[in-house]
Amino acid sequence: MRPTEIKAEKYADQLQQKVQSVNSDFAQFPMPELEVFASEPLHYRMRAEFRVWHDGDDLQHIMFDQNTKEKYTVGHFPPACKLINQVMAALIEHLKVHEELRRKLFQIDYMATLTDQIIVSLLYHKPLSEQWQTEMQALRAKLRETFNIDIIGRAKKQKVILDKDFVTESLTINDREYTFKQIENSFTQPNAKVNIKMIEWALDVTGKNDTDLLELYCGAGNFSIPLAQNFKQVLATEISKTSVAAAQDNIADNQIDNLKILRMSSEEFVQASQGVRQFRRLEGTDLNSYNCQTVLVDPPRAGLDDETIKMVQAYGNILYISCNPETLKHNLEQLLKTHEVTRFALFDQFPYTHHAECGVYLQQKPSAL
Repeated sequence: MRPTEIKAEKYADQLQQKVQSVNSDFAQFPMPELEVFASEPLHYRMRAEFRVWHDGDDLQHIMFDQNTKEKYTVGHFPPACKLINQVMAALIEHLKVHEELRRKLFQIDYMATLTDQIIVSLLYHKPLSEQWQTEMQALRAKLRETFNIDIIGRAKKQKVILDKDFVTESLTINDREYTFKQIENSFTQPNAKVNIKMIEWALDVTGKNDTDLLELYCGAGNFSIPLAQNFKQVLATEISKTSVAAAQDNIADNQIDNLKILRMSSEEFVQASQGVRQFRRLEGTDLNSYNCQTVLVDPPRAGLDDETIKMVQAYGNILYISCNPETLKHNLEQLLKTHEVTRFALFDQFPYTHHAECGVYLQQKPSAL
């Protein structure tokens, strides 16, 4: 199904099919009953990316059919939030009448928030001149009469920020409001309302306790900042400089005083925790001062590497958020030798697709203690 053909009345059936698929995929393991967290049926994505098609002076957003690879125009995009759809229509009409702004434009990316902020990135096959900046500033001013919008221009080895390159998202999680700085061109959860459900589920399964939490792949603090309320201390790692900087701002903005971020990959942290290597980035941090009994991992699609799996098996509790059921299954083959799954969830981050975001909470078996 093309995204432009999505209909709300089809949502319940597609979700049920996904539930059946996930249950079938994990039938080989001793899993508890699957907890299912549904998405909004329409306008659920806070991010969208489109290629741009030029036909003389005309300009259109396009996508490509996954099966036929044929291009098709996108005037309205049901998966995207209403704000993205509104800005898409307004922006493309303004770009059409500005030759300098539309020439060699090949892609437009949108990132919006539940608080009605939006940032738009325009990607070009040409250097961005002073004329481009002047005309784009005028266009942005026109759009700001209606929208809370920022615009970024990108070309080879060039990034032009007209004002700022981030939006500030606000999420209400268990009646508490959190703010998150989200940087243009960096990872954020695409389905904000399902993301809230994921965080609330993580809070529920971990519960209040007097030990510490280790999080690998923490990004900008999406999980670690709200989860800090459940633990004495939180130690989190992230390799991206951009995400670490955003996380530090988010820690300060949310007044979290028991969370520390280390700029390290999971592999580097394994080496540091085992004394294999020493890192200057760990100066002033005593890993032995943490009593981490719970580890949270939200890895990329490739899942956990073998050494990281071995490391997390030493923790009493493992909270694993997965964007790829295949690698989750592969990792579970090893993790279930020492742990058992006590909670299992499906978060429908990507409706009408085969993608399934899953969460498992594992606790160490008595025999493995």
